[in-house]
Amino acid sequence: MRKILFVIIYLVFAGKLTAQTQYNVVFILSDDHRYDAMGFMDKFKGLQTPNMDMMAAQGAHVRNAFVATALCSPSRASILTGLYPHAHTVVDNQSPVPENLRFFPEYLKQKGYQTAFLGKWHMGTGGEKKQKGFDYWVSFRGQGVYYNPTLFVNGETKVFKDSAYVTDILTDYAIDFLDKRNKSKPFFIYLSHKGVHDGFQAAKRHKGMYKNLVFEAPPSMFITATDTAKYQDLWKEKGDLRSQGGYPVNQSDIPNWVRKQRYSWHGVDFMYHGARTFMDFYPAYLETLMGVDESIGTVVSYLKKNDLLKNTVVFYMGDNGFSFGEHGLIDKRHAYEESMRVPLLVYAPSFIQPSTKVDQVIQNVDIAPTILEMAGLTKPAHFQGSSFLPLLKKQSLAWRDRAFYEYYWEYDFPQTPSMFAVRTEQYKYIYNYGIWDTNELYDLKADPYEMNNLINKPEHKQRALGFRKEIFKWLEQTGGMQIPLRPLGNQSRSDHIFKGRY
Repeated sequence: MRKILFVIIYLVFAGKLTAQTQYNVVFILSDDHRYDAMGFMDKFKGLQTPNMDMMAAQGAHVRNAFVATALCSPSRASILTGLYPHAHTVVDNQSPVPENLRFFPEYLKQKGYQTAFLGKWHMGTGGEKKQKGFDYWVSFRGQGVYYNPTLFVNGETKVFKDSAYVTDILTDYAIDFLDKRNKSKPFFIYLSHKGVHDGFQAAKRHKGMYKNLVFEAPPSMFITATDTAKYQDLWKEKGDLRSQGGYPVNQSDIPNWVRKQRYSWHGVDFMYHGARTFMDFYPAYLETLMGVDESIGTVVSYLKKNDLLKNTVVFYMGDNGFSFGEHGLIDKRHAYEESMRVPLLVYAPSFIQPSTKVDQVIQNVDIAPTILEMAGLTKPAHFQGSSFLPLLKKQSLAWRDRAFYEYYWEYDFPQTPSMFAVRTEQYKYIYNYGIWDTNELYDLKADPYEMNNLINKPEHKQRALGFRKEIFKWLEQTGGMQIPLRPLGNQSRSDHIFKGRY
């Protein structure tokens, strides 16, 4: 009897110790990485991402991860604050960060963590100045460059030459922080890569490795084209025009802004003013991704070699998705799957079982509260996201069944209107705001490529109205009934507005 009682006491005590453990956290963020561009997803034939594949096989793959806005600055602000963009008000890439906004690493520092930020900041400042919540700081201005960057390292400016590659440099600085840290304290690393943002440039060792890959055009790529015959010559050598299934197409209810955008800056027919060709664009993206995958491997290898994996959690996530011809579009911003959906992997051998699948809807507002719980902290009351740590442990948890999305019109890129969306397991409703155009409703199970807009089908009228009410209820409950505005400021970056046929 005493032995049984001792075991029970031990288990309870051990459980408390486990619950109170302060995990080290490494959060690796990439730029413009779409959710299905990982080798194990088997979407891009021939793509090799061994380290992402390892994280999914030996950790957790969050299969329904979404951002609240598919744009760099708003998404990054949501990750750092646990707030939707309309709440933190960093609604585009030029919006300043409010002085009273708190980033979750500030709470980690108060809990005794050493914190490091390395890479792309891209929120309100040029990256020179160390931001709130971080002890160790390495960044660059704006989008930065892939080769020979100028970095701001803990108050010093360092210029790199000799074909130094930014993904490798940032990874080296992450290892430098790990080497020099106070070993008696827990740590948090935010490794924020430039890759795979447009302007794709792979590391020299990866250039050309995917030059022979065949691009399989998505079925929705041609539904907005006025003349599909001209694409036959474009793709006959490297591309595959075969349809990937007999999915229905509703040509009459494609929004006009989508039809017109394919001939603009963010469309496949006039992409970046013709600065790039689509078939060069595709392998360059995948080759640039290789540096990010290797960065994951370098960090995980260090943690393993130094016996840190027993108490460390590694996240990998994209800040937003990216279109590769779907609906005739490139880039992100819009609410289609390839834009708002992102990769999210979590690796923690101490408590995450191999091949864990998380199918619940997770959004970028959930990252901050999850990491705080891993640090033994309760999320602040104003946070709008929630911790999904129990889901990673395969514990039951009441959880949302839908993702909400918002995007605000930008004067630099007027081709895309403001829009709000709600996505459930089966349906997606998109409310195109402020333009005389059609809204959108898709049955994602019957129409995964979002080609059959059901908005004008009588049998779906009440469903669409219900979703519209949901969106405005969500906005009202989360303080989003006023669109954050700012002065237009310097429009020197807007010269492309008047080019093209839009």
